[in-house]
Amino acid sequence: MMSVISHITLGTNDKSRSKAFYDAALGAIGFKRVPKPAEKPLAYDRDGQMPTIYIYTPEDGRPATWGNGTHVAFTADTRQQVDAFHAAAMHNGGMDEGQPGLRRHYGPNYYAAYVRDPDGNKLQAVCYASGDTV
Repeated sequence: MMSVISHITLGTNDKSRSKAFYDAALGAIGFKRVPKPAEKPLAYDRDGQMPTIYIYTPEDGRPATWGNGTHVAFTADTRQQVDAFHAAAMHNGGMDEGQPGLRRHYGPNYYAAYVRDPDGNKLQAVCYASGDTV
C-alpha cells in the first residue's frame, strides 16, 4: 500500500548544522540521507519508502521558522530507537521537549520522545510496539 504522505519539508537557516542533527537523529530510527547535489536540499528516507523528509533553506529568502502547535512524528520500530533518537538529537544541538517514556494517555504502548531541531522545528519519535524493555 502506498503511503498517504509523499514528503515532509522543514526549513533550516543552517544546512550544515541541520545535516549533523538529522543524520544523527533520523539515523537512530532507520532513516538515511539520500544523495543529492550540494545545492539541493537535504533528503532522508527509510529504505526508499515514503515519506521523504526534506530540509530546505526557504526559497523566498526569509528566515526559516517553526510552527507553534505543529510537529512531525516519526515511527520507530523499538523503544530503544526512540531513546537513541532523543539522545542523538540532544547530542547534536537539539532541545528536549519530552523525555522518552510511555504516554499512557495516548495508549497503553505509546512510547515517545519529543525534541526540537536547532531551527526550532518540533519532532517526535514514537513506538507502538509492546514488550520492549525500557
